[in-house]
Amino acid sequence: MKTSLFIFIAAVFFSSCTQKNEDIVKEPNKEGSIETVVSVTHENGFDILTTTHKVWVKNKLDKTLIKIDTLASLGTTLAEGEDENGNKEQAVVPKDYEFYITVK
Repeated sequence: MKTSLFIFIAAVFFSSCTQKNEDIVKEPNKEGSIETVVSVTHENGFDILTTTHKVWVKNKLDKTLIKIDTLASLGTTLAEGEDENGNKEQAVVPKDYEFYITVK
C-alpha cells in the first residue's frame, strides 16, 4: 500500500514538472529568506552531496551554511547522447540521485 502511494505521488510530482510553472523565482526575497542549493558530485566509487543555505536578512547575506556529506555511489547506467556532429552515441554515465524536498 505504501509503495503504491509513493509511486502515485512521484508520478503526480513528475507530471507537474512538465507543466509551465509560473511560480519560478528568479531571485529570492532578500528581506528575509533562506536560499538553498543542493548538488551531487560524482567521484570514483562514491558521491559527494553538498547543501548550501544562504540566509538573507534585511537585504544582507547574514549567514552561509555549507554541509558536505559522502554518499554511496548508485553505480553507472548506459545513456544515449549526441556528439558535436549530431551523431548519436552511447556512453556509460554515473546514476543520479533523485531529490525530494519537503518545506514546512
